[in-house]
Amino acid sequence: MNRTLIALAAAAMLAATSGCVVVPARHAGGAVYVAPGYDSPGPGYSWQLHGQFGWGWRHPHRGWHRGWR
Repeated sequence: MNRTLIALAAAAMLAATSGCVVVPARHAGGAVYVAPGYDSPGPGYSWQLHGQFGWGWRHPHRGWHRGWR
């Protein structure tokens, strides 16, 4: 009976730890410089990070260049 309990405990521990998912960090610390891929579309645009599409030009009143939402 003792071996059965040990085997069940080992199986439970293996099942509990086998599905771990680790999301890698977006930035590993420190400053990161990302150069613009193309020239500014006009006055008032600033180079900013979009949560879904990455880096792009954003205007405070007109929004994202190329229609990102």
